[in-house]
Amino acid sequence: MTPAPDIRPDPVPLREAFWYWLKLGCISFGGPAGQIALMHQELVERRRWISERRFLHALNYCMLLPGPEATQLAIYIGWLMHRTRGGIMAGALFLLPSLLLLILLSWLYMAYGRLPAVAAVLYGIKPAVVAIVLAAAWRIGRRTLRNGALAAVAAAAFAAIAALGVPFPLVVLGAAALGVLGGRLWPHLFALGGARPGTAAGYGSALIDDDTPTPAHARFSAPRLALVVAAGAALGLGGWLLAALAGGADGTLAAMGWFFTKAAFLTFGGAYAVLPYLYQGAVEHYQWLSAPQMIDGLALGETTPGPLIMVVAFVGFAGAWQHAVPGLPQLAAAGAAGALVATWFTFLPSFVFILAGGPLVESTRDDLRMTAPLTAISAAVVGVVLSLALFFGRQVFLAGGQPDWAALGLAAAACVALLRYQVGSIKLIAACAAAGVVLSYWHG
Repeated sequence: MTPAPDIRPDPVPLREAFWYWLKLGCISFGGPAGQIALMHQELVERRRWISERRFLHALNYCMLLPGPEATQLAIYIGWLMHRTRGGIMAGALFLLPSLLLLILLSWLYMAYGRLPAVAAVLYGIKPAVVAIVLAAAWRIGRRTLRNGALAAVAAAAFAAIAALGVPFPLVVLGAAALGVLGGRLWPHLFALGGARPGTAAGYGSALIDDDTPTPAHARFSAPRLALVVAAGAALGLGGWLLAALAGGADGTLAAMGWFFTKAAFLTFGGAYAVLPYLYQGAVEHYQWLSAPQMIDGLALGETTPGPLIMVVAFVGFAGAWQHAVPGLPQLAAAGAAGALVATWFTFLPSFVFILAGGPLVESTRDDLRMTAPLTAISAAVVGVVLSLALFFGRQVFLAGGQPDWAALGLAAAACVALLRYQVGSIKLIAACAAAGVVLSYWHG
């Protein structure tokens, strides 16, 4: 039930939050842009659990971090509302439905993916994936690029990655440096977006409003920071030891533990920015799967709720499957183990980043020296996402060395459906899958 706009909502019981985060994990389709929009609509506009300015401040911090920003935002809000257990609960429930679905879809793909009917469906879905990435760039840009200076930051980030091959961490650091400089010289251009204090963007008073004091558990404490970091390190080491015991210290599972830990720490800009790094490592270096399989895995990831970077579960499943002892039960067990290892090491750092760094972020809500770099980084993410669309477009539209005009036409139609008619991602993927079957039949 939506509270009255002039009355601050009552405190939210943990049980009510549990069912909300589980629901979000089951319906959050459309990648990080769609998931963030869902959280904003539900938590800021309808339920008013948190004000828009505090929501955006948390979002900008999550965009600064390596890893999936939508997942980190869920952890942050859950932690702010219900302490450490709330953050862990929000993050886990946001991930669980997509993990279980992707393990099932990965098994079906690895066991039956070479069937012509499955290949035809995937042929239609791949252009839809490119369109979804382009639409995400558009939607993030509309929210983030509020002036010419921020648009220039986004353009520079795109050029740095697509044309010059600059590593993602350097792009993020460069954007942060521009934000520091811009915050000093042109503070009005790099101020945090969203509602002005006291207006709540017309949504009414929020449970955690602009003027709500920082709760006791969200205040910085050096001993608590050390405890969270130590606990995260222990969980990471314990997970790696289990992987090494299951497959050997030089085995695939142990290698995945190390690789996905690096992916979690070394890639910035959210889920879309992580994917090129995953491609370089999983396809080119370790050769756990092929380039077409990587694109197919992303297509499967787009059909499931939850974070897009959950495609790591497919990568882990496929890599462990292809290095396991033949036999369907053994392959399925190995694949599931690979998916769990990839998921554990990819998302564990996100929990640590939020639970350890959240108190520091809460102390900088009104500090332009902190918000200006975060605003610039948010703008750079738009360029990163566009570079990813270019990367996938080359894979899909030039797969055979010649332009695939049917795939290009399908992607163009998908862009129109997404941006002009606001078609949902699941409906779009279903329609493109059907078109893929028709086109394959026509050409076959």
